[in-house]
Amino acid sequence: METTDAVWSCPFDYADALEFDPQLQRMLAEEPVARIRMAYGEGEAWLVTRYEDVRTVTTDRRFSRSAVIGRDFPRMTPEPIVQAESINLMDPPASSRLRSLVAKSFAAKHVARMRERTQKKVDELLATMAEHGSPADFVEHVAAPLPLVTICEVLAIPDGERDWLRAHALTMMNIGAAGREAAVLAKAELRAYFTDLTAARRRSPGDDLISTLATARDGDELLDDQELAVMAMVLLITGQDTTTYELGNIAYTLLTRPDIIDDLRVRPDRFPAVLDELLRFIPFRKGVGIPRVATEDVELSGVLIRAGDIVHVSYLTANRDTRKFDRPHEVDLDRGSVPHMTFGWGAHHCLGAPLAQMELEVAFTSLLTRFPGLRLAGDPGDVPWNTHSIWRHPLSLPVAW
Repeated sequence: METTDAVWSCPFDYADALEFDPQLQRMLAEEPVARIRMAYGEGEAWLVTRYEDVRTVTTDRRFSRSAVIGRDFPRMTPEPIVQAESINLMDPPASSRLRSLVAKSFAAKHVARMRERTQKKVDELLATMAEHGSPADFVEHVAAPLPLVTICEVLAIPDGERDWLRAHALTMMNIGAAGREAAVLAKAELRAYFTDLTAARRRSPGDDLISTLATARDGDELLDDQELAVMAMVLLITGQDTTTYELGNIAYTLLTRPDIIDDLRVRPDRFPAVLDELLRFIPFRKGVGIPRVATEDVELSGVLIRAGDIVHVSYLTANRDTRKFDRPHEVDLDRGSVPHMTFGWGAHHCLGAPLAQMELEVAFTSLLTRFPGLRLAGDPGDVPWNTHSIWRHPLSLPVAW
């Protein structure tokens, strides 16, 4: 069993289009369980990068999310994004109650019903883009509005409030130290908004997801007011933010990889399998998310992690682990069935994954049908990329047809 004295400095700020972070690649190859220091937070943490070790940390009860509460844990943003009442900081079985209530709303029959509304919205967005004429910005016309409209319809959030909510969510994701005060204010204002909204839905429920959660019972228990407000806030942020970025990232990948887009034009029915491979391949975030705390001594890949140590995992490196994927740095449209970790793993696997996958499928199958000659307008090197957030994505993506 090993211990390590070396500490890696990990700003997690690499943002060269969708190239894989070379430091993360080195850590996976050279020190898959490593001590790290991050831009914000107190002290050091472990970073676990191998697929099997990531799976252990995310499923083994000896690693706790709730034990993070109250600690100034190492992180990417000046202000922690997560809140103490969030499901993201709960461990089973406490988290199981909330997850089961939310999961029912993303069951296959509900997602199938949402598909019809999503298809209608995609058709409207693509028609508007066609009317605008070539070239047009795919981010402006499709990637930014689609997920926001979809999740706001699920939550029944009025049109006039959606842009304000999105702007606040974006502020919380910034990694610059100068943005701390703005992030604190944005989080407080979002929480106040959802506290009022969820209270109103509890008094007068409709047929939206917030109303369902407000009135749903687990035995004799209802979600308390703070749980409900924070859950609604989490659903809004996660339901639109990451899907917007993946729409842009996947579009960029398709338009700069003619072999993939040509294959899909010939065989559009392959898109679900191709989407799975692109989700594995694309590094859509820059670093890590919410850590866990080891509740007892645990050995991972021959390295001893002590009780009380903070442990981060990298889903990015797990998706590129040669022990699990053959030629992981290539897009292989015929890759086998090893599941990727882009939506997380274990008790905190993304509950909205079925909705996100449906949106991506509808958007891209419709896009390639409506614009069979779609291409990138200009040089790939001219595409501007986000550099100030925890996410990696194009800020604009000019397309022509």
